[in-house]
Amino acid sequence: MEVHVEGHHADSAFGILPNGVGEVIVSYAALIRPVVDRVYAGASLTARPAIRAYYEQRGLRPGFEVSFSFGLLARPMPAGALTDALVYTSGDMTGELDQGVATVDAEGAWHLTPLGRELALTAQRTIAEAAEERWGAAPDFLPRLADLVGRLLTHGLTTGGPAFRAVAPVYEPPDAPAALRLTARLGALRHHRADAHRAAWRAAGLTVDEIRALPDGPRRRAIEDDTNRRDEPIYAALTADERLELLAGLGALPN
Repeated sequence: MEVHVEGHHADSAFGILPNGVGEVIVSYAALIRPVVDRVYAGASLTARPAIRAYYEQRGLRPGFEVSFSFGLLARPMPAGALTDALVYTSGDMTGELDQGVATVDAEGAWHLTPLGRELALTAQRTIAEAAEERWGAAPDFLPRLADLVGRLLTHGLTTGGPAFRAVAPVYEPPDAPAALRLTARLGALRHHRADAHRAAWRAAGLTVDEIRALPDGPRRRAIEDDTNRRDEPIYAALTADERLELLAGLGALPN
């Protein structure tokens, strides 16, 4: 089962939060979210045909080893974290088991098999190569962006939810190029916000079906504002100047 991080809504892109005294502040978490999504999703979509062709040659179907490659290559994924990450899907993992990609231990944690590890390494590398293709000659600021996102992931271990903690820190092969380090780290960073969004709509008393059907309006905006508040603490790892540097650097990467 391929998994796509869901749960974000257009309202959050405006980044406006009340501060409790009749004024508003701009949420950095909301401002950078669509930029992170554009960069990571663009690389992933570009890589998809090559990944699917590779799987077809093997007689296999892409699954969670593609979606969570950066985390699964580092450690098993606990059952609760996987359940949360799959909340917007059917949660059916029989394909991974039937294809011999993963096994489940006595505590319910999901482990890659040797085949699963081979597939995950190929997917991670292919996404990085697709990013380099999209971006042309590798910008000289890629290593700096990767370092900034890496600091966020380290800090996020104290602020993130179960899915984020399952995928961070990410796996990176020795001598990984900057494009691989950046795409893998951005993939993990998106799960910090996804955890925040699930916590927000659950705190509002909604089910997954209800949040997906919830129309634009005050209740939707309140949940998006709460998502931003819950996501914001990870960015405290960076100074104000570094946050602007990260936003501008990611924004400068070509579509």
